[in-house]
Amino acid sequence: MNLEQQVNDGIKKAMLARDQESLRGLRAIKSAILNAKTSEGFNGEINEAEEIKLLQKLVKQRKDSLEIYEKQSREDLAEKERAEINVIEQFLPKQLDATEIKNIIQQIVKETGATSPADMGKVMAAANKQLAGKADGKTIAGVVKEILTT
Repeated sequence: MNLEQQVNDGIKKAMLARDQESLRGLRAIKSAILNAKTSEGFNGEINEAEEIKLLQKLVKQRKDSLEIYEKQSREDLAEKERAEINVIEQFLPKQLDATEIKNIIQQIVKETGATSPADMGKVMAAANKQLAGKADGKTIAGVVKEILTT
């Protein structure tokens, strides 16, 4: 079952359960899928890699909003963002923890022969490709920077 079917099933279940938090997150995913399918350059279908990118983008947007709401002490809005993040993350592959990311990036550094921060672009390209959907870019960049500066 593809993402769109899973989301539609989830929407039905959330409506029956009157679960407004899940419903908001699921509707956001459905909206993003429909926008992607009808955008220029798409033939009406999106593949799994594009679905993962789409979900990651939605999570990143909500995390950015969450950060702003927390700075402004708007706990009511922050709680809504947290709930939507939890719903969206259910459809993403399991995220790696910091230790796993560090081990993979250390291996990439060895393979690419990177030795200084000047090689960060080369390492980031390989890391983003290998860790797509398993870790967010901000975390990957932080670990790469840490490894290359030590």
